[in-house]
Amino acid sequence: MKRRVVMSWSGGKDAALSLYEIAHSDSFECVGLLTTVTREYDRVTMHGVRRSLIEKQAIALETTLNVVHLPADCSMEDYSKIMKRNLSKYKEDNVRGFAFGDTLLEDVRRYREEMLASEGFEAYFLLWERNTTDLLKEFIKLGFKAIITCVDGNALDPSYLGRELDEDFIESLPEDVDPSGENGEYHSFVFDGPIFHKPIPVKIGEVEERKKGGKKFYYCDLRPK
Repeated sequence: MKRRVVMSWSGGKDAALSLYEIAHSDSFECVGLLTTVTREYDRVTMHGVRRSLIEKQAIALETTLNVVHLPADCSMEDYSKIMKRNLSKYKEDNVRGFAFGDTLLEDVRRYREEMLASEGFEAYFLLWERNTTDLLKEFIKLGFKAIITCVDGNALDPSYLGRELDEDFIESLPEDVDPSGENGEYHSFVFDGPIFHKPIPVKIGEVEERKKGGKKFYYCDLRPK
């Protein structure tokens, strides 16, 4: 019997590749997506993607979407409290756990595992410790299409915003940048691929700069066509 899981969904490449793995797995069944959105901006936390685009992804994936709203100045303590309140509903649906697209960051994995375990759930990492260059090339080979939506200005130039994630993108990355952006160097939005029943038309909007924790982040405002 397959384990019923919910995909932690950012709209980006790692989540999409993880969902692909689940769809082709004999061990898991994905019963929905869970996304965190910053209430004041109505955008995906960290990625800066409009909630409306995430909703279009869920429709194209023919699955359900649960949106958890977080305040802009959300502390880790508040985050845990809000998430735990939202997790309780899944027990009634016989959900065993939650799947994540993380590959390398031990502290992030440990936090997710401990937080979920306290509520009686498992954390699953289908891409864990796989080579990030290989993952990115697999993502492209499978036919996924993604656009760069956010970059850490300390790692990448804003000119990367709006670029499609392809072989040329990989070749252009500086040597000290993880190919999959696992250290937060960049984030993406997937608009087509083998798990989508239809593509999501988008257009590239204005670039915005924001400062967080002494760092500069640049966002490309993707909009539905």
